[in-house]
Amino acid sequence: MPLTQHPQRVALHNEVHARPPQALVAPLALSHVVMVGSAASREASRAHLAALLRDLHLPLPDAQQSYFRMDLGRFQLRWELHTEFVSWTFLVPLGETPGTAGTPARALDAVPQDWFAGLPGECLVSLNLWVLGLEAQTTVRQQLQEDHLVGAAVAGGSGQVYTDFMIHPDGASRMVLLAGAMSTRRLGRLVQRLIEIETYRMAALLGLPAARAASSVLGDAERELAELAGAIRSARREDEPLLLDRLTRLAGAVESQHATTHSRFSASAAYFELVDKRIRDIQESPLPGLQTLGQFMDRRLNPARSTCEWATRRQDALSQRVARISDLLRTRVEIEQQQSSQALLTTMNQRQGLQLKLQSTVEGLSVAAITYYIAGLVSYIAKGAQPWGWPWSAEGTAAVAVPVVALGVWWSLRRLHRRVFGA
Repeated sequence: MPLTQHPQRVALHNEVHARPPQALVAPLALSHVVMVGSAASREASRAHLAALLRDLHLPLPDAQQSYFRMDLGRFQLRWELHTEFVSWTFLVPLGETPGTAGTPARALDAVPQDWFAGLPGECLVSLNLWVLGLEAQTTVRQQLQEDHLVGAAVAGGSGQVYTDFMIHPDGASRMVLLAGAMSTRRLGRLVQRLIEIETYRMAALLGLPAARAASSVLGDAERELAELAGAIRSARREDEPLLLDRLTRLAGAVESQHATTHSRFSASAAYFELVDKRIRDIQESPLPGLQTLGQFMDRRLNPARSTCEWATRRQDALSQRVARISDLLRTRVEIEQQQSSQALLTTMNQRQGLQLKLQSTVEGLSVAAITYYIAGLVSYIAKGAQPWGWPWSAEGTAAVAVPVVALGVWWSLRRLHRRVFGA
């Protein structure tokens, strides 16, 4: 095309084709493993996959690839790199995998055990899933614990799925899908959704330990906040800096704990929604005497979901309460500071008034002092002028000059006062 292309156009267009479901034909066995860990361990899974492919002299995946699927001969491998975990799915047609009489073999039996034991990360999900015909009802009883059995008709009645949500002696949970007449693509989508239900269920529950740990921290913080609120009501002015320091420390602890768990709770909420969506996608209908997967999740998973949501709401509410009490205490301190400033200004005004009075007194004394000195000068001048014919005595001249000088000095000071102060 002659048009300038967006650099991400092809990647964004192909996103709808990412991780497509695989066309499947029953009977077959799948083993699905989810490994969680750091970003380094997730990237190490790419190297671990490459090591297996090199041993089998097969082409390696692209360095930026996050999804890989290949038939390795004895088994088929599906590798997916997610944001928080890496999933490994191994698939074996049951006709090519030996097993004991009446018991289907696991797909993991065909995987090199030394290589499998070295998968990077920590195992969060391990699931063995068998896809059999509708006639294999005895396998359900053999592989699953009947006391914990959960099952439903799925795909509009075209199949039946059974599980017990238990970890069995081999360290994996189990699920049996009895598939009737359905296309290979539809069977592949159904199997992928069943696997994702187990994966996202466990990923969602990662928020539960964080919620339980946060509950104790939030309980302590709420008690301390209540104590601070009561102390603020009866606090004296000298106690306020200490209360403000305690409140600041509490706010820091609450926000730190919120920042630590917020992403985990947000991820859990997203995973819970995915579980709900996948359960709707498999189109369940009840089987006589059994809980459906959706009913089981409602009873057993919703309490964990509520715990995570409640922890999130408690964190938000506590942060808001801390902020309100902080604002209240700061407002109280500011009001007291304003009152102190007002009292200081009042004191300064009083002092200024006293200074003005003193200044007036000083001005009166200044008039008297200046008049005294000028009158003394007039007396000296009169005494010196007598030999040249000055008719009045020095004392008489000084006495006459005193009121004139005093009036002149007073008028001069008043004029200077008006020029300086404007009054």
